[in-house]
Amino acid sequence: MTSRGVVVIGASAAGVAAVEGLRRLGYGDRIVLVGDEPHLPYDRPPLSKQLLSGEWDRDKVQLRTAAAYEELGVELRLGTAAGSLDVAGHRVGLADGTVLGYDHVVVATGVRARTLPGTEGIEGVHVLRTLDDALALTAELAARPRLVIVGGGFIGAEAAAVASGLGCAVVMVTDQRVPLADAVGADIGGMLTEAHRGHDVRMETEALVEAVVSDGSRATGVKLADGRILRADAVLIGIGARPNVEWLKGSGLAVGNGVLCDATLCAAPDVWAAGDVASWPDLVTGDRLRIEHRTNASEQGLAVARNILAGPGEASAFTSVPYVWSDQYDMKIQIYGRTRGADAVRIVDGDLASREFTALFGRDGRVTAAVGVNMARSLRALRPLVADRTDWATVPVAA
Repeated sequence: MTSRGVVVIGASAAGVAAVEGLRRLGYGDRIVLVGDEPHLPYDRPPLSKQLLSGEWDRDKVQLRTAAAYEELGVELRLGTAAGSLDVAGHRVGLADGTVLGYDHVVVATGVRARTLPGTEGIEGVHVLRTLDDALALTAELAARPRLVIVGGGFIGAEAAAVASGLGCAVVMVTDQRVPLADAVGADIGGMLTEAHRGHDVRMETEALVEAVVSDGSRATGVKLADGRILRADAVLIGIGARPNVEWLKGSGLAVGNGVLCDATLCAAPDVWAAGDVASWPDLVTGDRLRIEHRTNASEQGLAVARNILAGPGEASAFTSVPYVWSDQYDMKIQIYGRTRGADAVRIVDGDLASREFTALFGRDGRVTAAVGVNMARSLRALRPLVADRTDWATVPVAA
């Protein structure tokens, strides 16, 4: 068994933020960064945007160069997944048989894309979570196929915008009446839906997918529950993600919808979690959160680094205002806070018709989120209202 130090499991944005934070804050002992993919750690948001469209090449999505990790004194173990965690023994077992001892371990294993049963091994069926996923779909789109997208979330919407722009015939299938309504409300979701239709994306709403159909080896379409078949040369499954926690079975950690942590992101003595896989209690609402946002991953990685160095009993609770963005056609959609569960929405500036506006979301008489389309500066001015959970009765109204 090798010497101890900090072992970070997950060569992700959260994992990189943790190792950089440790070094920047003065940690001088060994750091090992373990990743199951062979690639240097990379950024995920561009996979469904700049990389998929061909605007960026694969090198541009790297978070840091190999030389940067050398300068940080970080030992990279890429292309090897973690297979087990021994909390009592302070050991991590890797799939290649290596055992790493640790003083602290950071679980930053993220999530993986959900798939449809029966699609394994069928050519032309894609998900969009990893760099290899994005490169495979990019190659597919180069032939301008008929593309059916299963799922109406942000990943599917971004891929639809890119594919449409590349000249593909695109159909988006969702079980919702209004795509993205759960994330941005029915009115804004309706506006985004009309934007897709305006770019010749066919929307199949309130539709359930029964199966992907094939000729035995390659996808030829998608069968809906009502019996219709949507013909396709390629299918993208965008129906959400599952946290990567199976490798922790038998570790003694509490897992479920992620790694269950306390408010400081500590899951057990000397065990921390950060990023998409971390589930922690919100100090204000008491809700248990697990957020799949890029900025959240970086913020949590740095927060864990601080808490490791703070020492026993001195760790601080993690708090933040979640932020996420989406690029669709000529629209930059940005969200601060938590929109889901809102019982009130108010346009603050601009209007839906122009596709330039800001809006506030509220719940139980308090501001919980702000959404903006193509109004970044005005939206930033609303962030403090979200952070302070401002009284809804005091929020501004559009002129």
